[in-house]
Parts: sequence; structure tokens; C-alpha cells
Amino acid sequence: MGMMPPDAVVLALDLGGTQIRSAAVLAGGERLERRAAATPVESGEEAIFRACAETLCGVRDALPADVRDRLVAIGISSMGPVDPWRGLVVDPPNVPAFRDSPLADEMERRVGLPAYLERDTNVAALAEHWLGAARGCADFLYVTVSTGLGGAIVRDGRLVLGPDGTAGELGHITLIPEGGPRCGCGGMGHLEGIAAGAGLAAQAQEAMTAGESAFLAALVRGDGTRERTLTARDVAEGELAGDTTCTFLMERARRAFAIACVGWVNAFNPDRIVVGGTLAERQGERWLAPARDQVARTAFRAPATRVRIVPAELGHDVGLVGAWPLVEQRHGDWAWRERRAKP
Repeated sequence: MGMMPPDAVVLALDLGGTQIRSAAVLAGGERLERRAAATPVESGEEAIFRACAETLCGVRDALPADVRDRLVAIGISSMGPVDPWRGLVVDPPNVPAFRDSPLADEMERRVGLPAYLERDTNVAALAEHWLGAARGCADFLYVTVSTGLGGAIVRDGRLVLGPDGTAGELGHITLIPEGGPRCGCGGMGHLEGIAAGAGLAAQAQEAMTAGESAFLAALVRGDGTRERTLTARDVAEGELAGDTTCTFLMERARRAFAIACVGWVNAFNPDRIVVGGTLAERQGERWLAPARDQVARTAFRAPATRVRIVPAELGHDVGLVGAWPLVEQRHGDWAWRERRAKP
């Protein structure tokens, strides 16, 4: 455990592919002085560093003096993969400008506080463990189903990182070995490619181009002049409207997720699987019920009886909230700093 005064305040940075968000997080989980900016993905590495630092400094400078004086560190949630020991964002698929980018060191230099970096799903797991759906639970999986499908493994109350910091990438298991949809990572038939937002959108686009869905074709035509890109939400709405292609895609996505849950239950024996992310949130019980059913019917009996599959509780703020426990676990522990670049 690191050393944290009980009234410590942490600056939180949540770096996503579309948005940079920041806030100050207090020891009870309260968030102060939230700020947000668009992620300048097309403008290169330095532009992203600058936008992150400006957002953090905006939060810091707006804090009352007595709160600002209690700031101890910056907790950073970033799209992965990351190297948490060296504080690098390694090579996120949607942000080509970032390749072994020293995000933690740059924030330290520009904001003047020690910084600790972790993958967004791991930070979310820490948040749900602290104040959300995994409170009091030492062994659980956190899964997010949104544009991508990511995860985190918590064992005996600690994140399982693996020697490269990439453990918990639960979306990249192969469920359809031949002829499955292509995943954003390049693999074929991965859970993420079948069941996450970007994968569903790509499958919808393909079906629409092949003339398999009147519902989707009507959306793209719109006013007859303007083409728009299809989204996972369009597929979900198509299912509700009774479109057979959309129904097939959504049912396959839920079935793929359910089958993956059986594998995770057998492999990890978790107390809980906490499911977050916009797609899962919007689907609600439609998404979770088939997974519970599949696990009850086909997983090993003991872990199947134990596990509870529950919705996440912290929503959009999960990457900010998790900054506090991230810093609490790492601040003052030399292991998280010794492999950094020397100034």
C-alpha cells in the first residue's frame, strides 16, 4: 500500500478516444470542478499531451486553496494497452499518434504532481470495487461493453496485471474461428468484433451493403441525399422494429457474451462479474439475463452457483472515481516509478 493522508485529494484524468475528462476526487469519492475537452486524435501526440495538461490545470486552478493544498498526485485512466510501470500508453488501436507515449511523465512535468497511469478498464474495476457494484468483493471480473469490449481481473482485492500489464483483455477471445467478423485488433471472430459497438456497426454496414436489411438501408438514405454511418444503436432499434438482420446480429451478440461468461466463470471462479459500458447499460436485463441463464445451465456447478452477474453502478464517471484508489495503491511505492525514463 502507498502512503496517503486520510484527507488526500487526487487529480483524475480520463483519456478516451473522443473525450478527455478531468476532476478532483476527494477521499469520499466526491468529484469537484469537472472539465472536459475533445481528444485531438488527428493532431498528434504533443496536441494530446497539451490538451490533457490544460484540462488538469484547469481543474487544479479552479479548486479552493484549502483543497488544492491537499493534492497528492494524478491518477490517469487511459485507453490501452498501457505499461503501468513505465507510465506509457503503448499502441491504442484508435489513436495512432500514441505509440509508447510517456503520458505519466508528461503530466508530471506539466502539472507538477506525481502521476500514475493505468488502463481504463482496470481503473473502472478499482472504482466499482471502492464505491460501486463490487463493494466488499475480493474476486471479481469487470467487463465493459461499449465501442469496444474490455475487462479487468481482480483477485484477492488486487488487479491482475500480468508481466506486460495487459492481463484482463477479455474481449479478445475467439468465439467463431472461421468466417467470423473481423475485430478492430485485426483478429477474426473475437468476442469484441461480434458483440461490441464498433463490431456491430461494421456488421450492420456489411449487411446493409449486401441488401439484407430494409430497415438499415432506410436509415442510411435518410433524406435521400445524405449518407450516414450506422451505429450499434441503429442495430438495437432495428431489432425492436422487427428487422430480421438486426435481430440476428443482436441475438448473436448477446449469445456470444453469454458463452464468454461461461468461460470466464470456469476459468476465474469470480464472486461477481460487473458489467458496464454504454451498450450493456442500454440493453439492461436483455443483455445480462441470457448470460446468467447460460452460466446457470452450462458452467461448472460450484462457480456457477457462486457468481452473480450484475450491472455496474458508477456509469460515465467510473474513470474519474477510480483515480483515487489507483493513487492510494501506488503512491509512495517505488515499484511504480523505478522503470520510468530518467529526467
